[in-house]
Amino acid sequence: MTERIENINIKELSTGDHTKTIADAFDVTVDVGTDCILVTGEDNLKLTRAVNSINCLSELSKSGQIDKRLVDYVICLSNAGKIEEFMSLGDDVIYTTPSGRPIKAKTLGQRFYTDALKRSELVICSGPAGTGKTFLGVAMAVKAFRNREVSRIILTRPAVEAGERLGFLPGDIEEKVNPYMRPIYDALTILLGQELFERYYEKGLIEVSPLAFMRGRNLDDAFVLLDEAQNTTCEQMKMFLTRLGINCRACVCGDYTQIDLPKGVKSGLYDCTKVLEDVEGVSIVALKNADIVRNPLVMRIVNAYDQRDKERDDE
Repeated sequence: MTERIENINIKELSTGDHTKTIADAFDVTVDVGTDCILVTGEDNLKLTRAVNSINCLSELSKSGQIDKRLVDYVICLSNAGKIEEFMSLGDDVIYTTPSGRPIKAKTLGQRFYTDALKRSELVICSGPAGTGKTFLGVAMAVKAFRNREVSRIILTRPAVEAGERLGFLPGDIEEKVNPYMRPIYDALTILLGQELFERYYEKGLIEVSPLAFMRGRNLDDAFVLLDEAQNTTCEQMKMFLTRLGINCRACVCGDYTQIDLPKGVKSGLYDCTKVLEDVEGVSIVALKNADIVRNPLVMRIVNAYDQRDKERDDE
């Protein structure tokens, strides 16, 4: 059986052996012509999935160059029957950096995440490294701040693993904290530019501080992001969540596979997802390995560790 696909970006799809990747993934033959692509296969389901993948990639190529990571992700979506759901969510730009770089969700999971951040007062997001949890959370915070939906941004994370042993480091409190806040500083520099970030920071409109300093505070008119939340205890998490004030939006994100808490201590991130799953105003999002948008090698590394852990559990 053969399907003829017309009105697509043949040049972009032919670059980097993308059509060969699709052919191998679905066990079909893909022939590229001058004005169309012919897809031939014996299995109707695989043929349909291959055609859906090609059409999806052609559409995505209109808004930017496609790469191997995106091709692999679209193949994964097609196998899961979620291509139409992915395409129906649109291609909205969340924020544009000073350099002109558009920031937008690149996977279905990321789109659920950013949509949740738009509509919910509190979003709890878990996922492996490279899924954009922190960066997209900071981007949504910057967008809300620049649109004057909130008057300040507060970014926090547990410092020095779980114990927050700041006193053992040289320097004043800012010098002690800075190394552990570097990922957040990097995101803010990209999103605002170095000069504007420093100006907002000096005026106190952007605050970056360790979680221990949140105790006793009332966070009004702010977008608050708690990063590395897997390293909070249940008590620390409750303390943080009960700081949220009037016109406050909060994002809590972390990675269950990178918990540094002492053995036997339950993660506050895991605990709060169970406690708050039915609470109005709270959205819980779980990003998966397929949502990793960092170097494709990261996905392969995460998958390898997952396989190792599975084998250990089986033993």
